[in-house]
Amino acid sequence: MIATGIGWDVHRLVAGRPLILGGVRVESELGLEGHSDADVLTHAVIDALLGAIGAGDVGEHFPDTDEQWRGADSLELLRHVDALIAERGYHVVNVDATVILERPKLGEHKQAMRERLAAALELGPDRVNVKATRGEGLGFLGRVEGAAALAIATVEAPAAQ
Repeated sequence: MIATGIGWDVHRLVAGRPLILGGVRVESELGLEGHSDADVLTHAVIDALLGAIGAGDVGEHFPDTDEQWRGADSLELLRHVDALIAERGYHVVNVDATVILERPKLGEHKQAMRERLAAALELGPDRVNVKATRGEGLGFLGRVEGAAALAIATVEAPAAQ
């Protein structure tokens, strides 16, 4: 059986926080606000994977009301989700994601993001794709008020015996 899920996340950009995307720290005067490290890209991937196995969303598994997750490394959260996927008899086939961020430009960081996400999922980097685009000056993304990410993930379970 093959299943697909979609994930979306958004976080506000603020001063005094690091900008972490796909587990990669990106130099920027603004970072993402959130209970964990606020890695919007990894959170979208987590939601896509949870959606593919019908297991809710990132907020249900790692609520911002639980101090256990304060400042958490989102790649560690992704590893937890990967373990849940395996427990349910699935494995990740591929992930495709897009980050929407006006600045800084992310071109030089995309490969590292792919590699970090793939490593957390124990996949080859050719099975994870990361794209980046800008808000083109439009809306909260274009005004550099926040960042967003969208991801789609495919998982597969072995055929029934």
